[in-house]
Amino acid sequence: MTIELVALDMAGTTVQEGGAVYRALADAVAAAAGAPVPAVEVQRWMGADKREAIAALLAGAPAEVEPVFDDFRARLAAAYLDNPPTALPGVESALAELRGRGVKVALTTGFSRDVADGILDVLGWRVGANLDAVVTADEVAAGRPAPYMIFRAMEATGVHSAAAVLTAGDTVLDLRAGANAGAGYVVGVLTGSQDAATLGQERHTHLLTGVAEIPLLLSR
Repeated sequence: MTIELVALDMAGTTVQEGGAVYRALADAVAAAAGAPVPAVEVQRWMGADKREAIAALLAGAPAEVEPVFDDFRARLAAAYLDNPPTALPGVESALAELRGRGVKVALTTGFSRDVADGILDVLGWRVGANLDAVVTADEVAAGRPAPYMIFRAMEATGVHSAAAVLTAGDTVLDLRAGANAGAGYVVGVLTGSQDAATLGQERHTHLLTGVAEIPLLLSR
């Protein structure tokens, strides 16, 4: 089936932000729990809804999720002020090429709407100009690995069949969400912190070096 929608993760997939999101997450949880968070535990929640990640990482700790989430947002905003996020190499031209072919492009992200909009403002990306839809984790019933953000992107772009969707992301949870959605293409990209060996253990159709390769993949 012809691909009608390409649904892409943000941090580590389309956006280079230097891993600030997971440093901010680990630091906020550590401040609330009073103890460092093992890196392996943070890695398990890469790509997840950040409130869900905080709740899981705080298991057994007395802190409430929302104040920790607010601390996380403040730390992330400060990090992005010092080092603004940028588009990963070749991403903007890939998005333009896909949309030029009539393929819808959506971003799906574990960020909340305010954080995602802040990044998009820095990049100068807009729905209707660079993108066809943006879906954030706080707009669905559950974040990845649930497929709901993908389904919401389909709804927003008028795509009826999951077989006509290509999903791409840099984490295990991205791949699980794509597989759970029944997407026609479930693509792992190697621009994030999880390597080919890690991503390759999950159900997928392709592993690519980055989003920039997707137009070529769809031309084959």
